[in-house]
Amino acid sequence: MSDELGPALAVTLQALRRDRGLSGAALAELSGVSRAMISRIENGDAQPTASLLGRLSGALGITLSELIARAEQGDRRLARLDEQPTWTDPETGYRRRAVSPTSGGPLELVEVELPPGARVAYPAESYSFTHHQIWVLEGTLAFGEGSEEHVLERGDCLRLGAPVPCEYRNPTGKPCRYLVAVTRRG
Repeated sequence: MSDELGPALAVTLQALRRDRGLSGAALAELSGVSRAMISRIENGDAQPTASLLGRLSGALGITLSELIARAEQGDRRLARLDEQPTWTDPETGYRRRAVSPTSGGPLELVEVELPPGARVAYPAESYSFTHHQIWVLEGTLAFGEGSEEHVLERGDCLRLGAPVPCEYRNPTGKPCRYLVAVTRRG
């Protein structure tokens, strides 16, 4: 989120939770995120990490890109570079940009820059309703898919298998940029 997106993200999370008829405790149980942390995020008292947002969006049945796009409240067919919402993980410096004009459509494109040495993990639930392909644009990405690790270099593309816990890791001293293509299952 461009960091001015924080307040909008807090409101969006709260609205999605309420729209689904979930209490803070119910969302905590579904996501594995503490009720206190959910409350702090919804009140704008805490800035969530990428992993935490992945767990919350998965529990709400949407992708992280959809969550960010809803916070931006955009429904455009053309997404100019300077209008594409970006979000930076306050813990790792991981930066993601929603490239697609609208999220929630049949295909979402997300560009990610992973700083040197950074790690971002997501639970299997984050992938349970989507298919992902990862295409490395520059640098090296070590991608842990359950117990399997794939080391991807510039130009390599990986299609994820069945939903398992995953970790994106940059094992080098240089930034890694990659594109994630996301489609919904079934």
